[in-house]
Amino acid sequence: MEKIYYDNRYVKEFTAEIVDIKEFNGKFHVLLNQTSFFPGGGGQNCDLGFIDNHAVIDVYEKDEEVYHVVETKPIKIHKVKCVINWDRRTDGMHQHLAQHVLSGCFFNLFNANTFAIHLGSDVSTVDIYGILTEEQIREAEKLANKTIGDALPVDSFVPSKAELKKLNIRRSLPNTKEDIRIVKIGDFDINACCGLHPASTQDLRLIKIRKFEKHKEGTRIEFLAGTRAVEDSFKKDEFQSSICKYLNCNENEAINGIKNLSENLKEANETNKSLNILLAKYQVKEFIDNASKIGNFKVIKQIFDGENLKYVNNLTSKLIENDNTIALMAVKSEDKVNLIFACTKGIKEVKMNDLLKDAISLIDGKGGGSPFQAQGAGKNNANLESALDYAYAKIQKSL
Repeated sequence: MEKIYYDNRYVKEFTAEIVDIKEFNGKFHVLLNQTSFFPGGGGQNCDLGFIDNHAVIDVYEKDEEVYHVVETKPIKIHKVKCVINWDRRTDGMHQHLAQHVLSGCFFNLFNANTFAIHLGSDVSTVDIYGILTEEQIREAEKLANKTIGDALPVDSFVPSKAELKKLNIRRSLPNTKEDIRIVKIGDFDINACCGLHPASTQDLRLIKIRKFEKHKEGTRIEFLAGTRAVEDSFKKDEFQSSICKYLNCNENEAINGIKNLSENLKEANETNKSLNILLAKYQVKEFIDNASKIGNFKVIKQIFDGENLKYVNNLTSKLIENDNTIALMAVKSEDKVNLIFACTKGIKEVKMNDLLKDAISLIDGKGGGSPFQAQGAGKNNANLESALDYAYAKIQKSL
């Protein structure tokens, strides 16, 4: 079988003969006399595409033969037209070459080699030995993008064993008796790799390091390259432009604008907190003065519409600081209702958790708590007043 992808990585379409079809588990594994479908390798995914009108859903290599997996059996076997999913191929080549470039940068700048890579469908990572600083990482990023502008040639070849010994390979060679393929990026980097790469670093257009973190014995670098990096740059521009429009400022003033918003929000929150404390003080007095009397006990029954739940919780806590006080509070919103039942500690005649458990069933809800404070939520707003009336009636019977 002729493997076109190593001879010419830019072949998008080709014509081939089907020489064999094997069926496994309802799928058909097609063997061609020649192929440009890359079976994957070096961490890079395999190609996908079409053999005539049959979608190629997987490609793999076995016993030096490349098999193409399709879901329907091809009928035509002579001069079948084959088409590579070119966006997938170029994206894979870009991420893979970018990984080599970044690995070469960290090695050349800091003598820090690579111990693992991952070429993902969204982002890719390269793991570098040692704990790297942000300054070092940005220096490597700048050098990586300089190599793009330098348009370094990228060569892929299989040297003889004698030639292999003379090459100054960056990483240890794999332990194999098979031929070892080498990827050489100008005089910048050379390493063993069976993947596919563009013919020039210029094809990458941009390498962008997204983030980095400590990982095992080194630093994990997350990056984008090629079209991914360019599209990410466009998104960042749109994001930046939206912020500037919202703040009515230019790029240089955006950070100060955000700081000012943060300070204003902090001041507003402090003011709101103070006002809520003052409001709660007056509401507590009003609720206590207007509370229903059951013997020596005061019972407050109140429904709040759209009020802040935290505020009502705090208000309830203030209410039960008063002696012999029971609060039946509800907070109603569009899609649910929250119940908060509480009483002064020391009241033994009625238990809030038992009371809530019975009442909340009327609003299709669940909840729990202690004998002195319980809360929960339900969905049936229509039965809210009935639930509170039911709880009030049970208190009347208990006290």
